[in-house]
Amino acid sequence: QVRLEESGGGLVQSGGSLRLSCAGPAMILNKYTIGWFRRTPGSEREGVACISINENTYYADSVKGRFTISRDRTENKVYLQLNAMKPEDTGDYFCATSWRTAEAMCGTWAGHNYWGPGTQVTVSS
Repeated sequence: QVRLEESGGGLVQSGGSLRLSCAGPAMILNKYTIGWFRRTPGSEREGVACISINENTYYADSVKGRFTISRDRTENKVYLQLNAMKPEDTGDYFCATSWRTAEAMCGTWAGHNYWGPGTQVTVSS
């Protein structure tokens, strides 16, 4: 059974930074597109940032210029660097895997292969 694990969430003030990590088996993280999704209060999961196996990236408009997704193949992790954070970034953040392109993966939360349990991010104003 494939297990993904997110970490790095927490409480941060508006304008602050966090780095989220998604850990999993190398055979999974290095063969799939990996995406970060978030579920904010009262809304469904939305794609935040996705990275394909050839390092193409896609970002939601709401996070462009503030968030950066990267893959570390030696550590078998995918990171999401969150900078200039806003209260509306508050939510549960999940990583997932997909065979889709980065843009296609981020466009929907449905139909992805594997998910982690999520990590909570709270941004205070």
